[in-house]
Amino acid sequence: MTNLRIGNGYDIHRIAPGLPLVLGGVKFDTDYGLDGHSDADVLTHALCDALLGAAGLPDIGHFFPNTDPAFKDIDSQLLLKNVINELQERGYEVVNVDISVIAEKPRLIPHLGEMKTALAQTMALSPDTIGIKATTHEGMGDLGRGRGIAAYAVALIEKTKA
Repeated sequence: MTNLRIGNGYDIHRIAPGLPLVLGGVKFDTDYGLDGHSDADVLTHALCDALLGAAGLPDIGHFFPNTDPAFKDIDSQLLLKNVINELQERGYEVVNVDISVIAEKPRLIPHLGEMKTALAQTMALSPDTIGIKATTHEGMGDLGRGRGIAAYAVALIEKTKA
């Protein structure tokens, strides 16, 4: 039996005026952001769910419920660090992750390297173990009309300790 495990994650949040926009630990200079209990970083939330799922653990809402005031406006990079610690306590190490972000705005491609660097630092990984892609929804549906941002993530982890 292999020691490799795969998980996937998904998150979506509405765009709202006057909130900060954070994606992959990078703050964007916009007059809108994503509405959520934490900083609403959909990229990082999808990644957390992918990592937790790969380890057979409950989702991000189980560990960091949106009903808990302790997580109000929290930096999602802190949540990701806690997820990495959960995995390490169970003997898992991250092999690589791949994330797709769906957003009509802002233009993400110029920021992908910065997001990879931020996530790599949080997870103590090499940036070349992290893939991030940006796409649009081609004007279709609420995402295509710029009413929200979504992200899908896949994570490969390996059991390295019993």
